[in-house]
Parts: sequence; C-alpha cells; structure tokens
Amino acid sequence: MRRLPGLRRGKHPALRLIVLAFCCLVGTTYLAEGPVQAQEWKREQDLPSFYDSRQNGKKPCIKSQGELPACWAISCSSALEAARMPEEQTVYSADHLLHQSGFSGGILDGGDFQMIMAYLSGWYGPVAEEDDPYGDGESPEGLTASLHVQDMRLLLQPDEELVKEMICTFGPVQSSLYMNRQLTKPERGYYQDDYASYLYPTPHRVDHDVLILGWDDSFPAEYFSYPAARDGAWICQNTWGEEFGEQGIFYVSYEDANLTGKTLVYQRVDLPDNYDRIYQQDQCGWQGRLGYDRETVYEAAVYTAEMTETLRAVGLYTTGEESRYEISLVREFEDPRQLSEARQLQSGELTGMGYHTIDLNSWPEMEPGERFALVVRLDTKGETKPLAVEIDKNQYTRGVSLEGKEGYVSPDGQIWSNIQDMYQANLCLKVYTVEHS
Repeated sequence: MRRLPGLRRGKHPALRLIVLAFCCLVGTTYLAEGPVQAQEWKREQDLPSFYDSRQNGKKPCIKSQGELPACWAISCSSALEAARMPEEQTVYSADHLLHQSGFSGGILDGGDFQMIMAYLSGWYGPVAEEDDPYGDGESPEGLTASLHVQDMRLLLQPDEELVKEMICTFGPVQSSLYMNRQLTKPERGYYQDDYASYLYPTPHRVDHDVLILGWDDSFPAEYFSYPAARDGAWICQNTWGEEFGEQGIFYVSYEDANLTGKTLVYQRVDLPDNYDRIYQQDQCGWQGRLGYDRETVYEAAVYTAEMTETLRAVGLYTTGEESRYEISLVREFEDPRQLSEARQLQSGELTGMGYHTIDLNSWPEMEPGERFALVVRLDTKGETKPLAVEIDKNQYTRGVSLEGKEGYVSPDGQIWSNIQDMYQANLCLKVYTVEHS
C-alpha cells in the first residue's frame, strides 16, 4: 500500500526463524480515501512519477528466508510469480533453485544472477512451491519446469529511467544492494522503521537481493535516517517476511549507492508448451568469455536429433548491450570443414546483456539420428571477448563436464577449433525444437 504522508507504523516483533509465506490477494490497492485504479503505461508515454506493479495485479507472495542465505532464490521465485500475474496465481519454489540449480555449492553459499540465468534458461526450473516446499530439508529429483524462461536481461549500472521502463514493460525486477539485519538496527542510521525507508550512501559489495515493484518520486527525503538530498524511492519487496517494513515492503532511496547497480529483468516467461525439446551443452551457463580481441566471433554447436522435429528457436547469451547475429545451419554434419559452408537462416539485432531466445522465421525439419550444426556469427559492440562460454572456474562449477559435447569456435568462420579440446569449455548455444507428428 502506498504510504500516506506522515503515517507512522507500529513496531513489529523480531523475525521468525521459519519460513514461508503469506500469499497476497491480488486486486486493487487501497488508500484511506478509496481504491487506486490500475496504471497503464506505453513506451511512447512519459514515465509516471509514481508506479506500483501491485496496482496492476502483480502482487507476489511475501516470503521469509528465515536463517538461510536464500534472498536471491526467493526474489527470483517472486519475480516469476509477478511475471505471470494477474492471469496466473502460482507460487514458485525457491527451494528447488537452492537445491537443484546444477551448481556444486551448498545452500549456505548463496547464489548470483548467473546461476539464476543458467537454471532458468536450461529449463531446470522453476517448479511450483507445492511440489518443493521451502525449508523442509527435502528437494525431489526429476521435477519438470513449470515455466520456460526464454529471455533475461542483465543491467549493470543503468540509469533510473531504464530501470523504470523495464518495470513498466516487464513487471518487477530483481536487484541487489548492501543490506543485512545488522544494518537495519536503529543505531546504525541507515533504516528508518517508522517509514520503512533505507539508504546506504557509499558503494559496497552487495549482499542482499530484493524485488523492485515500482517507485515514488515524491517519497520525502526527510523520511530517511541517513540524510538524502532529494525526494524519491524505489518500492521494494524484501525476503524477511511480513514482520519487516510495511508487511514485507520497504522504500530504498534513489541515492542508495548500491541498489540497481546490478539488476535482472525477466523479459520473456512462457508456459512450458512453447517448445518440446531443448538441446544444450551448458549446465552452468555463462561462466567465462572467449574471443579474438575483436568484436566478432563465430560459434557452432553440434547436436543429434532425437526424433523427427522442426528447429524453432536458438538461445544464446550476449555479453554487451548491442549485438548483431547471423544464424546458419549445417545438415548431416560430419566434419568441421562443413561449417564454412553453412546455410544462413536469418540475421538480426539483440539489445541488452543477458540471455536471449531468437525465434526462427523458417523451420528446418530434422530427421531422427541426424547430426546437425547450428552456426552463429556474433558481433557485440565494444567487446573484444564477446562469446559467453561455460567453464569450470571455481568450487561452484565442479559439475561442468566436457564429455560427449561438441562445439567449435572461429575468428573468421573459416578456420575452426574444437572448443572442448582447445579451451576446455562448452558453448552456451541452445536449440529449441518442436516434435513433428
């Protein structure tokens, strides 16, 4: 609920240890004077001075992480709930992301946006909360994804206007800041409990994820414990249960030095019937970069069709804000020398760093057992190592395997190197197909 000026809140007891969730009713938000009508925004319009996704029915459940460092997984699950609202009201499982991400670390090690992107783009999740409840110490094997997340954009140090546009267009976004329970104690001077307001003034390594639901340009500067030079705040949903803030909601100053510095936007969230099958090499997704000290790189992933199916889409990461691509195909692949003669399918442009799915205009039909190579030329402005690759780089990626995978890279599309042999890496180049009946 949007705050009325001068309203003071009552104090709440300490956070509980255990976990979940108060499902919020989706509907109109009310102020004292009556209902607030849902907001509509179109790209050609100026951004409003106040925007709250909850007024458009995007009101995910308030959850509590308890004692686990699970803010990243809970914020992700809440963002996916909001992405499908108001048409759908499914609560998604943070527990499954914590336990079934495909990474080697334990649930006490935390996570990051690259882990989220790998988990979702690989169709490992999400699953419904009822199928894998949070905090019960169990996580079933073999669950299939309830959604297919096909596009995620990673914003690094964006301006306020871009973040606002993303929220208006795609719904709540996930972002990181420097905030922990010690910092919200009154004596620290960063959190004002009366107004559920927070401001940390200096850059710091971030340690907490929240969901940004919207903003209020007129949120008074005097509501912050730490002096703010201007009005305005982001409306955020925390992961500390309803006891924190205004039933889980709090307000972060535009002058906070860390929030929105790194933000994940869930741009395309589909139902799981969009494609039938995914071919991929990269369980852990984008973990390194490869290139030839130039903006252009070529990659080719080799797969074997499991049945008669049509090739419908290609999935890849971009490591910069502006990229161009050319997608080509080699049928009945036998030798990397064929890659220089691949038949072009289509070309286009991609905006934003992150994971993208490119739907194809023509649908080549693959026969059962046919080996094919998907070839992509990628040009990314300002990047000398533009290719995202999967590598075993630390204790979290020990599960990375090169066995049974085949991929090639090239500086010019003519001379090709096997990426597993030459660089001990896998390509982050996926293929989506539909079975042909």
